[in-house]
Amino acid sequence: MAEGKYAAEKHRLSAGLYFIATPIGAARDITLRALDILASADVLAAEDTRTLRHLMEIHGIALADRPMVAYHEHNNDSAMPRLLRAIAEGKSVVYASEAGTPLISDPGFQLGRGAIAEGLQVLSAPGASAVLCALTVSGLPSDRFLFAGFPPVTKSARETFLRDLAQVQATLIFYESPKRVSGLLGDLVNTLGGGRQAAVCRELTKRFEEVSRGSLDQLAADFADRTVKGEIVVLVDRAPEQQADAATVEQALDQALTHMTMKDAATAVAQAYGLPRRDVYQLALRRAGA
Repeated sequence: MAEGKYAAEKHRLSAGLYFIATPIGAARDITLRALDILASADVLAAEDTRTLRHLMEIHGIALADRPMVAYHEHNNDSAMPRLLRAIAEGKSVVYASEAGTPLISDPGFQLGRGAIAEGLQVLSAPGASAVLCALTVSGLPSDRFLFAGFPPVTKSARETFLRDLAQVQATLIFYESPKRVSGLLGDLVNTLGGGRQAAVCRELTKRFEEVSRGSLDQLAADFADRTVKGEIVVLVDRAPEQQADAATVEQALDQALTHMTMKDAATAVAQAYGLPRRDVYQLALRRAGA
């Protein structure tokens, strides 16, 4: 065995579905336990079988005569019954996403739910995740975060989507296509304000890894005319807590009531200032009756 190379241990696995995290870039970012499972499982399933085959070749794990099954959103109806049947018959099935942790923007969700619904064992060997990797290097608060996935493609739908997240008290994390990252940053400025701190992470753990940090205004300007390639994660700091006195809340409520129903106005003002909706609604009732 070459020095520094790990030889996976092959041993009998109990029947069940084993989710393993795979590298998001650097091939060595896979756990020893994940390699053991790849070497031992009776059936191998993957979002992209070519990627899994290559990863196994890098780490010296032989497929031998074991079946490898492609499992993705387009063949769920045919592949999932086959995999669940194998588990029910006493076999161990390992599922690997194309990159990162299964179920995070990955079709393995339905497979996991299917196994759970049939009372089958579901286990996970944790590891690489672009979400957590980006959060770690972003410099943004990590005590509370929201992974919001891929924003909608169309501008109007994306702006509505972002407005719904505007007051969330957590670091926001998005995946985005390199072709749309400039548009996303511009819409973030328009919906969340340009002053919020943010980070754009590109090609994490890969050769051309890059992390850009700054205000949304700065990042939107920096990426406006750039041709960007690679996998992108965008992170935005949480909404600032807004302190408001009674007069400010009343003024905001009166303004909202000019074009909203009482219910919607109370909801909007409560979200804007971090107040209990019931209290703001009661205030709206009193002002309407004044």
